Amino acid sequence: MSTVTTVERLGNHVGETVTLRGWVYARTSKGKLHFVQLRDGTGYVQCVVFKRNVSEELFDAVAGCGQESSVELTGEVKADERAPGGYEVGVSEGRVLQAVSEYPITPKEHGADFLLSRRHLWLRSKRQWAILRIRDAVITALRGFFDERGFICVDSPMFTPAACEGTSTLFEVDYFDDEKAFLTQSGQLYAEASALAFGKVYCFGPTFRAEKSKTRRHLTEFWMLEPEVAFADLDDVMQLAEDMLVHVVKEVLRRRQPELAALERDVSKLECITGGFPRITYEEASKILLEHPDSEFVAGDDLGAPDETILSEMHEQPVMITRYPKNVKAFYMKEDPEDPTKVLCVDVIGPEGVGEIIGGSQREENLETLLASIAAHELPQEEFDWYLDLRRFGSAPHSGFGLGLERTVGWICGIEHIREASPYPRMMTRIRP
Repeated sequence: MSTVTTVERLGNHVGETVTLRGWVYARTSKGKLHFVQLRDGTGYVQCVVFKRNVSEELFDAVAGCGQESSVELTGEVKADERAPGGYEVGVSEGRVLQAVSEYPITPKEHGADFLLSRRHLWLRSKRQWAILRIRDAVITALRGFFDERGFICVDSPMFTPAACEGTSTLFEVDYFDDEKAFLTQSGQLYAEASALAFGKVYCFGPTFRAEKSKTRRHLTEFWMLEPEVAFADLDDVMQLAEDMLVHVVKEVLRRRQPELAALERDVSKLECITGGFPRITYEEASKILLEHPDSEFVAGDDLGAPDETILSEMHEQPVMITRYPKNVKAFYMKEDPEDPTKVLCVDVIGPEGVGEIIGGSQREENLETLLASIAAHELPQEEFDWYLDLRRFGSAPHSGFGLGLERTVGWICGIEHIREASPYPRMMTRIRP
């Protein structure tokens, strides 16, 4: 009896006979030989089907296998430095589960709309396989990082009664009894409540922004990881964010070298992510941008994508920008005691023009100051009464941040558009498949 295994575990079975179950990624035939590139979701391997080593029935069946035919092949594992992945399987038996012809996504060039309309099939391509396996490694690394530091995961709801990041980007939905609800923009407010119960928490799930934006950096639905820490100030969570990013990149480099190679990623740009991120204030960033010949930045405004790109290209590592003007940031951010026109916040701008990957702040813990901020932002106080209870009963300094998963994955993979960093991207013009 052969051992059923996977491509990524073939190194444990050199000289042994194993069974692989997967799909034909490509096939070439030369007389009495079929060379089958088999994929099984864990990797790719060449399986050699020699006519004299298999039944005539199997040899003929493999001859009819087009791209994405499903197969089960059994054979001896051989180490071969010339083969993709370093191993090859000499097939002795097997079966074709389904022979496929006219698979719609071929090795030729296809347009983005064509591929996105067939996203359910596009996921099978080597590039998408690599990106989404790196996404998985990022998620695993994030959860491991916080678990090792005593955080617990307390997820926030996706239906909310009010805005968190401003009312202009909310998706409104009909709830029960003619009540309106909104898809969450962030799990942060609920994470604050969780932190005051458990000390150190994070939530991790989908968030929704109704921005009418078609840029390569925006999705309508994206995943966000949001840690929140009681008795922490801005400096504490800035260091937490830096340590987290260093850990994640290190883990991807350790676990996903074949995938990075498939993407032709310049890993030297990841290997330099070792900590000691540059830290500048908004005022310092403003001065740089105002003096830059290609910048159209206006002092006092929030940073736009071109501004972030200019700043990121000046550094090999992510750059942390702190203390933005109060009027361009969210209502819950704590005023800078040294300058009440600023808030104690940080945006982490990823290198290589990826844009903001983290936004965080120290939260306002004073009830009266928070009430005034809610009024200034013209938000309905009654919808935040539960949130204000956090300042009425046991208020304490606390801080946190949100990391955009797709932007982080896009940066690590070195891809142009973050739509490829989502299994099924949702954008202004796309809700299918």
